Amino acid sequence: MEAREVVLRPWITEQSMSLMDDKKYTFEVDVRANKTQVKYAIEEIFDVKVKNVNIANVRGKLKRQGRYAGMTKKRRKAVVALTDDSKEITIFEK
Repeated sequence: MEAREVVLRPWITEQSMSLMDDKKYTFEVDVRANKTQVKYAIEEIFDVKVKNVNIANVRGKLKRQGRYAGMTKKRRKAVVALTDDSKEITIFEK
């Protein structure tokens, strides 16, 4: 897989924004990607050194619109911790 196929987009929430102070960044990744692929993809895209990667699977939710019901897609998120000597990833300019 290419690096841009592994890392899909940043995962922006209040909790993920507070983790950025500790050099931990959250991304939505491909559901077939493993920790090693995520580590190499982040290092290639952002030119940083990754200390560790934690991955969590997010189930799809049941959504209804009137009498029609369906499921949202399942996703996978990765929390990437950078080393202390690594530069920061600038997702949003402050």
